[in-house]
Amino acid sequence: MCSDSGEDLSERLIRIVGAESVRMNEPMSGHTSFRIGGPADLLVQPGSTDQLRAVLAVCRESGTDPFIMGNGSNLLVSDKGIRGVVIKLCENLGRMGMEGDLLVAEAGIRLSRVAKFAMDQGLTGLEFAAGIPGSLGGAVWMNAGAYGGEMKDTVVRTASLDRESGEMKVLEGTAAHAFNYRESIFMHTRDVLVRAWLRLKQGDPAVIRAEMERLLARRRESQPLDHPSAGSVFKRPAGHYTGRLVEECGLKGYAVGDAQVSGKHCGFIVNRGHATALEVKQLIRHVQQEVFRRFGVQLETEIRFAGEE
Repeated sequence: MCSDSGEDLSERLIRIVGAESVRMNEPMSGHTSFRIGGPADLLVQPGSTDQLRAVLAVCRESGTDPFIMGNGSNLLVSDKGIRGVVIKLCENLGRMGMEGDLLVAEAGIRLSRVAKFAMDQGLTGLEFAAGIPGSLGGAVWMNAGAYGGEMKDTVVRTASLDRESGEMKVLEGTAAHAFNYRESIFMHTRDVLVRAWLRLKQGDPAVIRAEMERLLARRRESQPLDHPSAGSVFKRPAGHYTGRLVEECGLKGYAVGDAQVSGKHCGFIVNRGHATALEVKQLIRHVQQEVFRRFGVQLETEIRFAGEE
């Protein structure tokens, strides 16, 4: 793919972010917690907001609509991979600090690191996030939550880039973000989240640490952390627990190839070694069909799908 000047798209991207941050024909299995996914034509990892803005501009000029991802912990990429450009917002875009009484962090930083930083500062409110494997940006994007806490409880401001104009947009207040269960305004726009400000409360670091350790232990006891997965596959339907519905359908341990309903938590699908995206999708459809047949409940997926079918 070349520009009018004849310069290859990959060369233009390398000039912006450096050769070490552009990968060609990159297996996406190495960038998702499922450990599944074919190659991306180009994977780019910007190291600053300015680099991200420039990458978006080059993609726009070349007629390429990039796929934006975070840590890949809630993502299933197809076996054929992703055509075009993937922009990965990772630890390259992971600065963090305090601005007055607000914790501010870039989108690429791991949410667990933000939770630990908050603990070190004696700030309470992110204990629930200690074991969530995703990035801060991904967590805000989908209003991630666990054990009674959600990102909407802490986010008071965000900055995002309009991928068409490169303009920086700032949203203030919970209402402006349209947070809902596993949802935010960013799921309905083409803006790229780059930074978030969190308001937390002062607390006792020892008490905060104890609560984080308690929740981490609970996570280890109840979730299949010994196999690759994308966390909870389905949203919780109103009035029900997904895992219980799936288990009561007799699907505990049910497998399609190497994709298996976890025997530890039936809301998870795990990769037993060499699962394909197709196997995972077939298993998801089977679970949805069986739960609907028995209970009349339509399970909606929580994970994100990407790539060429």
